Amino acid sequence: MPLRYCYPPHPVGFVPREILRGYLAGDDPVSYRPLMQEIIEALTRPLTEEELNPVIEKKPHRPRLLAPDSEANLNRLFLENGWTDGLPIVLPTEERVAEMLTGTDHDPQEIVGRMSVTTHEERLEYTVEKVAVNAVMAGARPEHFPVILALAASQIPSLPSSTTSFGSMMVVNGPIRQEIGMNCGTGALSPFNFANAVIGRAWTLLSLNFGDAKINENFTASTGNNFNYNNLCCAENEELSVFEPFHTTKGFKAGDNAVSLFRGWTVMGMGLGPAKRMAEVMKAGRGMIGGATFIIDPLVAKSLKNEGFKTRLEVTQFMANEVKSPWMKPENINLIVVGGEWNPMWLTTDYFHTATVSIDKWIPLKGITLDARPLRMPAPAVCSDGMCGLPGKG
Repeated sequence: MPLRYCYPPHPVGFVPREILRGYLAGDDPVSYRPLMQEIIEALTRPLTEEELNPVIEKKPHRPRLLAPDSEANLNRLFLENGWTDGLPIVLPTEERVAEMLTGTDHDPQEIVGRMSVTTHEERLEYTVEKVAVNAVMAGARPEHFPVILALAASQIPSLPSSTTSFGSMMVVNGPIRQEIGMNCGTGALSPFNFANAVIGRAWTLLSLNFGDAKINENFTASTGNNFNYNNLCCAENEELSVFEPFHTTKGFKAGDNAVSLFRGWTVMGMGLGPAKRMAEVMKAGRGMIGGATFIIDPLVAKSLKNEGFKTRLEVTQFMANEVKSPWMKPENINLIVVGGEWNPMWLTTDYFHTATVSIDKWIPLKGITLDARPLRMPAPAVCSDGMCGLPGKG
């Protein structure tokens, strides 16, 4: 859609009205013309022939293969072209990509989706093979590939372009959590799990390369968000949760495999206390933008159950009633059960749910593709009711 753009000075958020009025009475900092006059002309001036018959800009296709070179030179090439997150990558050779493709039955040239980190540029198309390239770069294995394909199929970038520095989160539900060794217990959001690390990172690489993110050109987050390196990637602790799995609240069955995506500004800290205290913290979170997600230890879920709440919805309805905000509705408040029962604590975020997508369609008919000796980091001890570390309670 061809549009006429006028630009006010920045920032426009959280500044006094007098400054905003000054912007309107001043000049466009790009064209140096009076801003209000420019806006009126843009709204009233007849369309030009070029505007009536716009030529849609198409970005050139990248070559499927790069010329052979040394590992050092290729790593430098990836960095200099902005194809990575700045961290070391696994070079996506033909052999490694072919191995990754064994993680699904889908045709390598099947179109998975289209993505852009902004709203005014072409959404770039990508195939199963292109997703595999990014999965290899992230360090993933074929067993992780169905989850990464589901992320790609969501067509939602983890790096949305905004002057706001958004962060993202993804939570996996279903049997696949255990099959690929994801962590949903102790330290699930810490760097102690291979699957959590590479799947979360893959979402960032997908967003960089398919969203074609470029600093200051189409990615304008003021400070950026450190969470985007891994995107708060974990699985939900269904085994220790007293509530139904999160994805069942989004239309899926308990046995389905699905990944839920979230976006927000910040994680506002740890807390203790009953549902009323959770609502008080949420009410005090002035920066919340119409949603809230609580990452709660299984002990917190049990405490909420003991308070008399039978389902997640009953908890969120109570919290919405306590907050009394026109945009903080029960369906905009999320509870995710994650943790190892060391402490009945909850993590407050202003994240809102953006989508829950199926993983099952990407799993091979023969099942998850596992290495002969699957790669696993040390697993946390399975604990119960805060009794970790005590003899016989590990």
